[in-house]
Amino acid sequence: MTIRKIIHIDMDAFYASVEQRDNPELRGRPVAVGYGAKRGVVAAASYEARAFGVYSAMPSVTAMRKCSELVFVPPRFEVYRSVSAQIREIFAEHTDLVEPLSLDEAYLDVTQNKQGIPIATDIANATRARIKEATGLNSSAGISYNKFLSKMASGYRKPNNYFVIPPGKGESFVATLPIEKFHGVGPATAGKMHKLGIQTGADLARLSMEEMIARFGNSADYWFKLARGIDGRQVNPDRERKSIGAEDTFADDISTIDEARTMMTPLVDKVWNACEKRGIAGRTATLKVKFADFEQISRSKSQTGPFRTRTGLAQLVDALLLQEFPPRAPVRLLGVTVSNFVSIDEGVADQIEMAV
Repeated sequence: MTIRKIIHIDMDAFYASVEQRDNPELRGRPVAVGYGAKRGVVAAASYEARAFGVYSAMPSVTAMRKCSELVFVPPRFEVYRSVSAQIREIFAEHTDLVEPLSLDEAYLDVTQNKQGIPIATDIANATRARIKEATGLNSSAGISYNKFLSKMASGYRKPNNYFVIPPGKGESFVATLPIEKFHGVGPATAGKMHKLGIQTGADLARLSMEEMIARFGNSADYWFKLARGIDGRQVNPDRERKSIGAEDTFADDISTIDEARTMMTPLVDKVWNACEKRGIAGRTATLKVKFADFEQISRSKSQTGPFRTRTGLAQLVDALLLQEFPPRAPVRLLGVTVSNFVSIDEGVADQIEMAV
């Protein structure tokens, strides 16, 4: 069986680094991409800001408490997308098997590569050098024989570095890894595992398959393999987007349906435009509501066919809103997501078939 060569490239503090690159006055200073308003949230933080404990998804007021010198810069997503496109062109110099995870990271399968370079580490470092030359930005790389290990490796010696987990070393690497460092393990799952006495990969690997099933149900096989450094997922260049969403945290809580409709209008516009740009249409809309006490709910509704107009999507979202207003408590955030996609052409075919 062929041992695959997988590289995970991860840009270092991507949004913040782009801002520091484009504005020399920001270099060497703690920078947060986002809005410093009362209800703002940090979208990304420079490494200078991270030294103060400022991280993405942190409320702006908390970030300012941690670092009084923090400079907030509003996001420029069109610029980030343009730089990301440059980086993907560099990936394509080596392989067509590229699976983007976001604007700033991707998996590359270089088992067979366009330039015939036999050592994956050489490809990773050549790619990092080309990215630096073309964009002025630093990146880190993880090199291994599967996706999970390459993802773990890319963050092991950040920033601006690389790490290799060779065949035969995967299980021993995972054994020393704290369970909360596993890709995909959030605070809730980590807490559950800690209660079971699972602190590291070695603790997880001590469980038999029967014990895994008793504790994790349908996820047992996934955890059993991961604890042993096994991940059979392929690098998928045609990875489908499962949802498109937008949300907003308000400067002041809202309580009326009129306020909610006003706030929801630009969110529906943003989601609808993103779907049109990608040539896809969804059948399911999901409303997200976060209350002033931080409790969060979501409500979804699906159609037999995809949304054909922005008005159709807006009407369904409005119906979901009406079910929650007046709210049980003031609302600090609203969001809308469209999912269950088909292509625009498929959607037209569905409608013709239903009409006949």
